[in-house]
Amino acid sequence: MVISGSVDDGKSTVVGRLLNDVGAVPTDQLEAVARASRERGSQEVDLSLLTDGLRAEREQGITIDVAYRYFTSGRRRFVIADAPGHVQYTRNMVTGASTAQLAVILVDARRGVVEQTRRHAAVAALLRVPHVVLAVNKMDLVGYDEGVFAAIVREFSVLDGATAVPVSALRGDNVVRRSPRMPWYDGPTLLQRLEEVPVAGSDVESAVRLPVQYVIRPRVGEHRDYRGYAGVLVSGRLRVGDEVVVLPSKRRSTVVGIDVLGREVRSARAGQSVAVRLADDIDLSRGDVIASAAGAPEPVRELLATVCQLSDEPLREGARVLLKTGTRTVQAVVREITGRLDVSTLLRGPAGGALAGNDIGTVRIRTADPVVVDGYRDNRSTGAFILIDPVQGTTVTAGLVDAGEP
Repeated sequence: MVISGSVDDGKSTVVGRLLNDVGAVPTDQLEAVARASRERGSQEVDLSLLTDGLRAEREQGITIDVAYRYFTSGRRRFVIADAPGHVQYTRNMVTGASTAQLAVILVDARRGVVEQTRRHAAVAALLRVPHVVLAVNKMDLVGYDEGVFAAIVREFSVLDGATAVPVSALRGDNVVRRSPRMPWYDGPTLLQRLEEVPVAGSDVESAVRLPVQYVIRPRVGEHRDYRGYAGVLVSGRLRVGDEVVVLPSKRRSTVVGIDVLGREVRSARAGQSVAVRLADDIDLSRGDVIASAAGAPEPVRELLATVCQLSDEPLREGARVLLKTGTRTVQAVVREITGRLDVSTLLRGPAGGALAGNDIGTVRIRTADPVVVDGYRDNRSTGAFILIDPVQGTTVTAGLVDAGEP
């Protein structure tokens, strides 16, 4: 899950409250935070310090990096990405939301929905985050007024189906425990919603995609005929006897064996690291994709994509880059930047031939060799890619294949 919102909406405090109230904070760490709070002149324990780990963040009282935290409740295990609120860190929000199954978007009850709220909601929609919770924070500062909460919920209409929860992270109202101060609210607490939201991955029900990471050949003294194609099964269910196609060569074969953690199994599902054995001797190497024979994607050398510029250096038309998708990296050129998205209004406009840092736009890319991709709306794993500076080796752009209108 990713927690986002505008500056000073209380994201880090909400995360700290969650960790504290489920008992996930060691005593010595809580004592250190209490001591740091007193040194800053606060009479109460500043739980936001549990997540604001960088020295610069502690000194400025803001979140700069994407801070990841892990905790377990009575029902689930969670990985939380605490995303920055500043406009110049939109790329960090993209990073945090790219793998999230749920987004919590915070709003300060005193200020209501602001531009950055809409921006983060738009990013969540663009990245197809399946579930969204609108957490109206700092309800204690508006007297726990039901009318204030209702007005904000009405204004937050950019995403249909979002669950709204009134909370006070500072006081602990409706974060983990239900608040007696808001008897008018009969919905779930924030933690209840996080525990109950369905996360049965659509990746399991999608078509089989196995980007090959490594070819396992027998060592001295082992079975000579063993050849396993190893990697993470990013989507679908793979079974012994399934007909598959190897891309981009389009050679067909049948699965005759699947190994997981050194043990032979009859089937595997998305998320597992596997070694697959095929009936036919196929020239297959790192970067190839084993896919379902039915409905396999056509390898392409040109793709249209929505991208977020991660680097401060602009992405320009004609730029030569490396495109990495799955385990395959190929040379590519940015042929055209077709537009720029205003994530506050969801309107597209001209890009002027370049995308600056944190800009989101649409581009047309030509690759030197065929790549195997799906539309991002169909598969979040094989529909995503990054662009790499071929000289510096740094990641400059994150992309979504044929993402369509957000």
